[in-house]
Amino acid sequence: MKRVLIVAPHFPPVSAADGHRARISVRHFAEFGWEPIVLTVDAAMQEDLCEPELVDTLPAGLRVISVSAMPVRLARMFGVGNVALRAWPQLCRAGAAAIRQHRVDLVYFSTTMFAAMPLGRIWKRLFGVPYVLDMQDPWRVDAPPARGSVKHKGARQLHGWLEAFTMRKVDGLIAVSPGYIDTLRLRYPAIASDACRTIPFGAAIEDFAVATARSWNNPYFTAGARGPHGVSLGRGGTDMAVAASILFRALGLLRRADTPAPMGPLHFVGTDYAPGATGMCSLAPVAASEGVAELVHEVPARMAYLDGLRLLVDADFLVLLGSTDPEYSPSKVYPYLLSGRPIVSVLHESSPVVELLRRSACGPLVTFSSRPDVAGLAQALAGQLRELFECLPCYSALDETLYQTFSAHALAEQQCELFDRVIHSRDVRTAMVPCRG
Repeated sequence: MKRVLIVAPHFPPVSAADGHRARISVRHFAEFGWEPIVLTVDAAMQEDLCEPELVDTLPAGLRVISVSAMPVRLARMFGVGNVALRAWPQLCRAGAAAIRQHRVDLVYFSTTMFAAMPLGRIWKRLFGVPYVLDMQDPWRVDAPPARGSVKHKGARQLHGWLEAFTMRKVDGLIAVSPGYIDTLRLRYPAIASDACRTIPFGAAIEDFAVATARSWNNPYFTAGARGPHGVSLGRGGTDMAVAASILFRALGLLRRADTPAPMGPLHFVGTDYAPGATGMCSLAPVAASEGVAELVHEVPARMAYLDGLRLLVDADFLVLLGSTDPEYSPSKVYPYLLSGRPIVSVLHESSPVVELLRRSACGPLVTFSSRPDVAGLAQALAGQLRELFECLPCYSALDETLYQTFSAHALAEQQCELFDRVIHSRDVRTAMVPCRG
């Protein structure tokens, strides 16, 4: 069986969003001929939310190598918070040792901690092992920031250099959006099209079984009381202001109608990546500007993943707001669909998940362009919302055929197919090297 070293600085018990691809995939890799070994950073050295129960979702016998890192308090004195930078020397040494000791065939980086990815080129130079990158977000950002400190500008320039260094020798790319791959292949033409795959985040129905077996009390509302209750789980941000304006304006239209629709509060939970209560609200101010502040309850603090799944199940309907970035692919859409709850979606028309939502027929959906007609879209959404509110509660099981398009099993198979192609391409190139007398 071939071996893959998965570099995932965020991995259970850490509950950061960029660790879930690797978490839900590793239980299926052996079925497709790959033994996974995970290289991560010790949870005790991280600031991110920890969720010990997530370890229960990992396969028995999984080999996990955890390394230490520069303590957060010390690193902050030098302006460094990124866990991959704080643990870079330790990751480098431990990865090299794992490649030698376990005869690793391929290295797979599944993270948004991009500073770890240049290790792929270093290890390839030292050991000849190919590497694949999982691009869950863009790495280099070309658009200049509206304002920023010297530190931020320097960090952007550094990321540009590191991306170029890493991409020039990469053997394969996985991305959640085809636009990410198109951009990278335009910058680095040597990346072959057959070495790239667009694979969505996916979800595992098994996670819901683990979540519902736990004891948990909903801190936000009592299911079925003073509803209907809408829930949005995950980040907010100024890039979602257009989608939020459309939704909140539609709610205002319903509230001011001659026959008001039954409405309960909308709960936006975990809208800021900042830890604890230090986060800032980004959606409540939009609700206030649209005159529906009392209908929106925003909680910036992150919520544990399994608790979040329980919250989805308690909701009467779910809310999915999209970014003005047309390539944005919200990972939460997949657990949303598995929850069986109706989904109210406001997304950019080019978002990769629009077609999936249309196929699922899971609830109201409006899409906006780069020059959105907020008033017109709000009017259209208001009509769809009225129909939804009048039929609640309503639940439906997801079609099995549709689930297979984003199940953890199916997506792990696609990842392993790319690993096999990369290994095969390397073997072919090696065989074509002429003998020298």
